Amino acid sequence: MPARTAQIMLPDPDATVALARRIAPALRPGDVLLLSGPVGAGKTHFARSLIQALLPTPEDVPSPTFTLVQTYQGAAFEIWHTDLYRLTQADEVIELGLLEAFENAVTLVEWPDRLGDLAPSDALSLGFSPQTEEDQRVLDLTWRDPRWDDRAKRFSNE
Repeated sequence: MPARTAQIMLPDPDATVALARRIAPALRPGDVLLLSGPVGAGKTHFARSLIQALLPTPEDVPSPTFTLVQTYQGAAFEIWHTDLYRLTQADEVIELGLLEAFENAVTLVEWPDRLGDLAPSDALSLGFSPQTEEDQRVLDLTWRDPRWDDRAKRFSNE
């Protein structure tokens, strides 16, 4: 199936938070979001905002840069936030338990290139690109699975 795409302009960090809040209610167990972009592109800011929107009560959402995985209990499902930057081999993903999370939780993966062939084909990819204005980002959404069609259009049109 050919890839589908949408693009969203994020003029400032508040727009990133607003987008995360729009996306959160549409997520279901088994949804995987692959967050890519250079260091400082807004991946972790987006992930924190999304996780906070999914939690029944507010809590601190630290970056998983050193722990590799942080898990949270949402109102209806578990949320996994991973930062794979420090992984050296894709098979380390198996040791972390990510393959099971891909099936049963909402999973946010920073540095998804480290997944190699283990990246789920039904994931929604979010590519963050910094722009010339310091806080401005362009977000490119890419997906192949039709289950994202209506949701991705809704995210990008609101």
